[in-house]
Amino acid sequence: MRRGTCSRSGAALRKSGLGLLAAIALTGAPAAWAAEGEAQIILKLMADYVSRQENLSLKYDADVEVVTPAVEKIQFSASGDIALSRPNRFRVSRTGGYADVELISDGSNVTVFDRGGNRFAQVPAASSFDEVVDRLRTEAPLELPGADLLLSKPYEELMAGVLEAKHIGRGVVEGVECEHLAFRNLDTDWQIWVEVGERPVPRKYVITSKAVGGAPQYTLRLRDWKTGVSPASDAFAFKPPVGANGVAITLLQDIDDIPAGVVPGGAK
Repeated sequence: MRRGTCSRSGAALRKSGLGLLAAIALTGAPAAWAAEGEAQIILKLMADYVSRQENLSLKYDADVEVVTPAVEKIQFSASGDIALSRPNRFRVSRTGGYADVELISDGSNVTVFDRGGNRFAQVPAASSFDEVVDRLRTEAPLELPGADLLLSKPYEELMAGVLEAKHIGRGVVEGVECEHLAFRNLDTDWQIWVEVGERPVPRKYVITSKAVGGAPQYTLRLRDWKTGVSPASDAFAFKPPVGANGVAITLLQDIDDIPAGVVPGGAK
């Protein structure tokens, strides 16, 4: 919400919030919350649909919150595009206020291109998207936005460590009706909104860190999904721009959404 767009006073908001909590306490949670297994079924349908797509592309917007040592919560935003051609070719861009990065895999090499600094690093590609994601996480470390949703077995990855699952009901994300699911792990709570209909793609994904004071969140909005479209022959080719410098991947430690000096508050 932009500053100044809300006309209600803080006292009024607190009063209405307390009233809502009281109403929930008196009437009980919606019946759909208690439907055992519904959340898992919907999540499995989504995971199976996405993992079946050999070629897909989408756009995303991401917000990551951090809590500073002064207990101040600050949010950083980025946007980008994702194109994936299984098993191991992809192109992911991420543009924010502090980094402009592209990750490209042509099946032979994975290139991390710091567009802002006009430098790049390359490492050998793996045989699958899953292996590339794991390698980037452990060796770089770099995180592909929403990578867990695009793995070959996303259901197993998402459900690992889940202690509780709820089908909250239906909600609307950017004008699209979605099934709203909520899950609890030991250190995190996470929610996902899955498009209703024949194309059960994820439209919104929120992770809340319970292990950090202030409970910072990572929010991912996914839009403009396209499936079944064959990519262009050069869609995953990397051509270094004039003057670009090749460097070791270990030198690309300053290409995160969060600028240096800010303490991060949770995992993506």
